[in-house]
Amino acid sequence: MTNLIPPDGRANLSQILPSDRLCKDTQQKQFQTDGSPRLQANPGAAIALRFQENGHVTLPQNQAGKPRNRGTVYVYGTTEPKDDERLLDIHNVWNKEGTGGDGRGVLLSTQNFDDGRCYQINSGQISKHRQAMYPHEANQLMGADLWCQQDIALPSEAPTGKPYTLYWVWDWPTAPGVDPSLPNGKQEIYTTCIDVDVIDSPPTHERVPANYVEDQSLNNAAIPSQFAEIFGMKLPSFSAPVSSTSRLIPTPTAVPKQPTPATVTSFITLTKTVQPDAWQTSLGSSIPSYSTPSFSSPAWNWFRRPI
Repeated sequence: MTNLIPPDGRANLSQILPSDRLCKDTQQKQFQTDGSPRLQANPGAAIALRFQENGHVTLPQNQAGKPRNRGTVYVYGTTEPKDDERLLDIHNVWNKEGTGGDGRGVLLSTQNFDDGRCYQINSGQISKHRQAMYPHEANQLMGADLWCQQDIALPSEAPTGKPYTLYWVWDWPTAPGVDPSLPNGKQEIYTTCIDVDVIDSPPTHERVPANYVEDQSLNNAAIPSQFAEIFGMKLPSFSAPVSSTSRLIPTPTAVPKQPTPATVTSFITLTKTVQPDAWQTSLGSSIPSYSTPSFSSPAWNWFRRPI
């Protein structure tokens, strides 16, 4: 479920107003869809956000003037959300230090929309190349496509016993002077709002190897560089304690629209264990090793309930 800013019908396609809300009007309160409980995760847990690319990555010629990285995705987090949260109060204002704006939240992650692997099955050269480079077994969730993802970590100091709110913001502008139908370009931002229940977990001192296995199923694999980044890893391998790690999966699907397609996002969660704690150099190996969270059952559709 996504929110488009500026909304369809606004005369000035590059105008973002101070009144534009960050969350869709049906997502502005912390209610869940019936039968769809919130994701539960521990402080510091890794969460992967996965979404279909819908041709935005593999068919770049379909939309002139778009960024080479297919747009930038920002994820912000807070324990103090507002029902009427405004985009311009948060986006490009909150920072990683938590000192931006009103100081209620932080910037958790900034990544390219294109994670370098994902693809939709189509006849484009990018898709064909990635199908060959990153094959995977079709499953009920993704089908034959391989979804994009963004790996983040909840703050290690996130308080337990209360929700932690994530704001997902995809900045997807059109540059001026490229698309003849948009001589001035346009702003195009999609957002969605998510709540995670932060819970305690018993401490454990057990260590298990956490290496990136090159031939593992990409249905379950993290993006190695992103997972290394969120845990501050600079060395090629490490050991990790067994801990509760969770996966959130945002799922955009294209909706026909003139002159360009819009995107709608829903959410599915799955959980698994693996959280890095320490790492060491793996001598004699040229292949980096990384922790790779993977899926386990059960799965839920989940997002803030329409009201």
